[in-house]
Amino acid sequence: ADESSGYESESAGAERAGAAAAGGSRGRQRRARTAFTSEQVCRLEKTFQRQKYLGATERRKLAAALQLSEIQIKTWFQNRRMKLKRQI
Repeated sequence: ADESSGYESESAGAERAGAAAAGGSRGRQRRARTAFTSEQVCRLEKTFQRQKYLGATERRKLAAALQLSEIQIKTWFQNRRMKLKRQI
């Protein structure tokens, strides 16, 4: 029951950054991609159908309900709006 936010631990990122500084040319590594559960995606999609933009209060409530960070919710909505724009 070890729950994760979907992001790599800070220590793992620090180890890679140290290795990159020691001779790697790639620089800073990106965070791991968040794997949303099907229940989370379903709830996000339903909310998106009702409203394309979330205010701070709605974002906070949704993040708490889905056990995600507010930044993850914000990013998901930004990406979903761009997907809709591409489809249109």
